[in-house]
Amino acid sequence: REREILVMIAEGLSNKQIANKLFLSVKTIETHRTHLMEKLGAHEVTALVRYAIKSGMISI
Repeated sequence: REREILVMIAEGLSNKQIANKLFLSVKTIETHRTHLMEKLGAHEVTALVRYAIKSGMISI
């Protein structure tokens, strides 16, 4: 689920937009985002996007 959310974050979707698409609460999306940032040692969303690009999850 976190991978799916990471791709949507990288696409520029807001927490609310992601929550609506996945039929989850905004709080759940915030929790997933926090866990992703902790796991990857990221302090900014741009670091998450860089990871998604480098790992081939998204392309530019």
